[in-house]
Amino acid sequence: MDDMITVKNLTKRYGDYVAVDDVSFTCRPGQVTGFLGPNGAGKSTTMRIIAGLTPPTSGVAQLYGVDYRTIPNPATQVGILLDASAQHAGRTGAEVLRLSAMTMGIGRDRVDEMLELVSLTPEEAGRRVRNYSLGMRQRLGIAAALLGDPKILILDEPANGLDPAGIHWMRTLLRGYADRGGTVLLSSHLLHEIEIVADDIVVIGNGRIVAQGTKDELLAGAGTRVRSLDDAALGEALVAAGITVQRNTSGGLDVDADPVDVGRAAAAVGVVLTELRPADGAQLEAMFLQLTAETQREHTTLEGVAR
Repeated sequence: MDDMITVKNLTKRYGDYVAVDDVSFTCRPGQVTGFLGPNGAGKSTTMRIIAGLTPPTSGVAQLYGVDYRTIPNPATQVGILLDASAQHAGRTGAEVLRLSAMTMGIGRDRVDEMLELVSLTPEEAGRRVRNYSLGMRQRLGIAAALLGDPKILILDEPANGLDPAGIHWMRTLLRGYADRGGTVLLSSHLLHEIEIVADDIVVIGNGRIVAQGTKDELLAGAGTRVRSLDDAALGEALVAAGITVQRNTSGGLDVDADPVDVGRAAAAVGVVLTELRPADGAQLEAMFLQLTAETQREHTTLEGVAR
């Protein structure tokens, strides 16, 4: 099967509130799919539906072409981390993994292997989870998700609580897992986290998909950055050539066109370019902020009311 995760026309309503609104996307093997959006955009609800924890109002979410709840011994097929703080606080880290391994019919050697993989020392593994930092809980949660050697990983905000070294470790781990043929769905409200590791990106705001595609497609869609010795004359030449131009706050112009077309327009009017390059993460960030601005404003208002 080409797509390991298939979400089609997924909707979830709570009374009059629509948490997820006609969401569709797929996740492919060998790829990290970044599920990006501000807090409250519908990421966690969508992931809970995929994991069989929340029933959808309508639409389908399938893994391997079937409903999660119909998969036999599902933890050996799908590794899930939705809430690192939900682990049993009274058990040690090692006990949490051993109980999971027993349920799956997996030997204890795999538990030790996973503890080593996520860099939890024997001393830390022997501590009760209530005494874990959030970062340690995330590592334990990732170990639990990988325990059954699944082909699909679904992780909701797994970098929360990790320090910079921990975030780098997690990215390296997920990249290696996908490169070996695994399928990863990774959510975050932080664009930079997603941008570095993801192959495909799905952006959600107000419960609806607002952009999706490969990272390269989304970056290409953000246009070109150009600076010159005479930006005013260059801007006029570009507009005359039918190219959309925006002045960038840090100087230069953001142009909705291929760099070659920009160079030709500049040459035609004799303007010397000092910078010409495809859009980078700064443009993707601008797109993300623009796409989710409405969601951000609504939640700011709601938070104000709640107080």
